[in-house]
Amino acid sequence: MDNRVGTYGFTAEPFHCDFTHKLFMGHLGNHILNAAEFHASDRNFGMERLMPINRTWVLSRLAVEMNAMPVENQKFNVSTWVESAMKYFTNRNFEITAEDGQVMGHARSIWAMIDTATRQPADILEVGDGEINKWLCDKPCPIAKPSRVKISSEPHLVRSLDTAYSDIDVNGHVNSVKYIDHVLDLFPASWYKTHILHRLDVAYVAEAYAGDHLHFYIDNVSAPSCNVSVTKSTSEGETEVCRCALQFEE
Repeated sequence: MDNRVGTYGFTAEPFHCDFTHKLFMGHLGNHILNAAEFHASDRNFGMERLMPINRTWVLSRLAVEMNAMPVENQKFNVSTWVESAMKYFTNRNFEITAEDGQVMGHARSIWAMIDTATRQPADILEVGDGEINKWLCDKPCPIAKPSRVKISSEPHLVRSLDTAYSDIDVNGHVNSVKYIDHVLDLFPASWYKTHILHRLDVAYVAEAYAGDHLHFYIDNVSAPSCNVSVTKSTSEGETEVCRCALQFEE
């Protein structure tokens, strides 16, 4: 067994599933991020190692493509490995499988390391003299790389909201998965009776914090797919914080 790949077991808890009895994409996102941290910590480049030296990982891009979502009470595994590491970014991939080995989907992600004091990029290869490189793995990941997500000059504003306590994570900014939850809430429950989210791309552009006023714009609608831009209000207008591309199947 390749010890460069970590495999972690999870369960689709009933209270993490929607009315179709399938796992919410946001909760799958949490399991994916947990697997990333478990893998990094097991290999000594996780948060426990980084926080004392004022470093942390932040998610830059995420693409999740699912052929089948875990259903209520189903046990499943998330395997993860690091594909490549550069000075400021690392590519990490995932495979989601049922207990019987059936492949349910894959994910690709790009991570940056930042200085927790300055919030500026930090050199990944300085940690342990580039120790992360010994864990690089060429295991295939068959889905396309995360998209940049293009937004036109005139997207349509559909919702605005203030960030609150439950949006903020240990890094002090809006949690990566919370953006996914808010974006999927732009569609009514009736939409999910006839549509399944097949692929999600998220490009994180800037940080948002507690109390920020967020705006959600839908663009490039080509049913059943669309792009979403999320901005925050600033003294100078609005600043984009993330973009999402959603591909639904009927």
